[in-house]
Amino acid sequence: MPRTALRICPLCEATCGLTLTIEGTAVTGARGDRDDVFSRGFICPKGAAFGALDADPDRLRTPLVRRDGRLREATWEEAYEAIAAAVPALVQTYGAQSVGVVLGNPNVHTMAGALYPPLLLKALGTRNLFTASTLDQMPKHVSSGLLFGDPFAIPVPDLDRTDFLLLLGANPVESNGSLCTAPDFPGRLKALRARGGTLVVVDPRRTRTAKLADRHLAPRPGSDALLLAALAHTLLAEKLAAPGALEERTDGLGELAEALGSFTPEAVAPACDLTAAEIRDLARELAAAPTAAVYGRIGSCTVEYGTLASWLVDVLNTLTGNLDRPGGVLFPLPAAGPRPRPAGPGKGFTLGRWRSRVSGHPEAKAELPIAALAEEIETPGEGRIRALIAIAANPVLSAPDGRRLDAALAGLDFMVSIDPYLNETSRHAHVVLPPPPPSQSAHHDFAFNGFAIRNQVRYTRPAVPLEAGRLDECEIHARLVLAVSGMYGTAAPSAVDDMVIQGALAKETADPRSPLHGQDPARLAGLLTGESGPERRLDLMLRLGPYGDRFGADPAPDPEPDPAPDAGAGTGAGGGEGLSLERLLAHPHGIDLGPLRPRLPGVLRTRSGRIELLPDPITAELPRLRAALADRPAALVLVGRRHLRSNNSWLHNVPALIGGSNRCTLQVHPEDADRLGLTAGGLARITADGGSLEVPVEVTDAVRTGVVSLPHGWGHDRDGARLSVASAAPGANVNQLLDGSRLDPLSGTAVLNGFPVELTPLP
Repeated sequence: MPRTALRICPLCEATCGLTLTIEGTAVTGARGDRDDVFSRGFICPKGAAFGALDADPDRLRTPLVRRDGRLREATWEEAYEAIAAAVPALVQTYGAQSVGVVLGNPNVHTMAGALYPPLLLKALGTRNLFTASTLDQMPKHVSSGLLFGDPFAIPVPDLDRTDFLLLLGANPVESNGSLCTAPDFPGRLKALRARGGTLVVVDPRRTRTAKLADRHLAPRPGSDALLLAALAHTLLAEKLAAPGALEERTDGLGELAEALGSFTPEAVAPACDLTAAEIRDLARELAAAPTAAVYGRIGSCTVEYGTLASWLVDVLNTLTGNLDRPGGVLFPLPAAGPRPRPAGPGKGFTLGRWRSRVSGHPEAKAELPIAALAEEIETPGEGRIRALIAIAANPVLSAPDGRRLDAALAGLDFMVSIDPYLNETSRHAHVVLPPPPPSQSAHHDFAFNGFAIRNQVRYTRPAVPLEAGRLDECEIHARLVLAVSGMYGTAAPSAVDDMVIQGALAKETADPRSPLHGQDPARLAGLLTGESGPERRLDLMLRLGPYGDRFGADPAPDPEPDPAPDAGAGTGAGGGEGLSLERLLAHPHGIDLGPLRPRLPGVLRTRSGRIELLPDPITAELPRLRAALADRPAALVLVGRRHLRSNNSWLHNVPALIGGSNRCTLQVHPEDADRLGLTAGGLARITADGGSLEVPVEVTDAVRTGVVSLPHGWGHDRDGARLSVASAAPGANVNQLLDGSRLDPLSGTAVLNGFPVELTPLP
């Protein structure tokens, strides 16, 4: 008899609740969980294909170890013994910096990816960390760090209560949202308009999101920072700025008008390819709205001035008084996050505490640009990366100049991949550790609840028992920590979780501000529940978090009182007070913790204890933006695009998620196609800094003139990968057009959008 089980979808940032249909141990269907407190039954094609992904025959089921130059199936013991023999020896011979770590985007979609990489980095002692953040959202982390003192203090738009939403470089109807966790983003945008609100979309493509908008502006790609600066200039020049209570908490407001003085609508309009009137009208509408939220995403981040654009988004939210305001943008309070501390000065946020060895790129948030990974491997000398640990990462496709990185990986002394597939990157590994399918893993969204538009907490245990011969993904990571530490075989994997729990409780009980001050850490650890180390760690985080039961201790005065749910909040979930794992398990559809609430000044960790609206790194970067006003724009530039049935390079091996509009074509405007002699369905050669590609042409007015679009994540044509479906329709790797030299200097983020290209028709 078929049965059902609940599972939170791990395939995008929307984190929708699913109800799986299971026959035996096979997932035969997936539908939206109508009782989920957050997603309320919403599902997209990715979630509906959960079973097909789970049962993909190309998924690895046993570890692989390279022997005599070939990857061969091995036991788990053989795999970890190979790691334990190689990595500590390399560190001892060449130093900790001889090991690099690459974390891919899927890490934030799993419990293991959230809980264990920090322990791995600590065990290795390396500063050579590269992640997908410098291909995506790092500019937002940097701007938030500079403004608020915490790179994770990212305010999200209050979608369900705002009157005016300005989206830049975002296509949430197809991406499902990013740094804004919101199930059914399309439905929320339609609801905004239905209640009389206004949606304005700024994007060089007429996306599915733009088609929903009241107004769509299609500027020249890469000009987002100029447009935002002109909007801020207009608010200040026309005395439309109304920060309200924020003025008392903000430094730099008085100096902002002078800093942005050059960015008049008239000066900016030619570079943006908009009219000055359009810019002024948008600024005035933004100021006049009862509540408003400005939200910029990947199209405004992965450009030459990505950090400035991200900063200006929150400058506008501040100038209009919509920062930390219902209906504006607010800071979430996740249940498993740290308990709020009293407001006051903090350590602040600093860039460039160290630099990369070869090109001297400054670190940001303890990460180096992933565009610099190849040179760090291939350049001889002290500190050269000789070993690499790649976790759920495929930088050969996702980073610039994959051919160069491909060759560099082949020259490593040793490489480990944690990956379910033998893909374009993991095929170079000496050891591949495959995690089980998602149906066999527990799930809690540690990362995405920090960006959720409503405070809630959900947890699902594995829907299907772990298959014989498999290791749980968390155990795979814990064993890896032991192996690189030289402790494999001398300690059980559970010791890794025990160490974390003991350390956290020792710190908590030593804190005089904690209600647990002076208590016995060992006794408290004995009170934790859960069937595994990761569950006990989740229980600990929930108990110590903003809504936790604190092990029944008398609560200390709270600088941020627990949010009181609004009317109806927590219906069927029992509210959020006294959270623990046991309480959460009693509510399988989750617990609603209510709408986001104002949290300033508690979130501020700047050295001044205030919002620092004009920090020095930003001031130093503004002259470069001013110089862009005089730049001669390229005749043709490229932008990427998202597909609803895809997520980077992950899902191209699932038959249900390929075909249709989910294609790797070069979109070209009809006028540009006529001028260049291109025909629909024909081939074109596209050339840029990093080389050239041959791509099929799609002629469409969905892109504006002077712009072409090619999606990200394709290029599945390398020998040695085992992706049978993806390799049958490999597509072209757009990032091969880049050589890695184009970076946003503050964040180290690769410029993936708005770079110049040339097109030539092919027979």
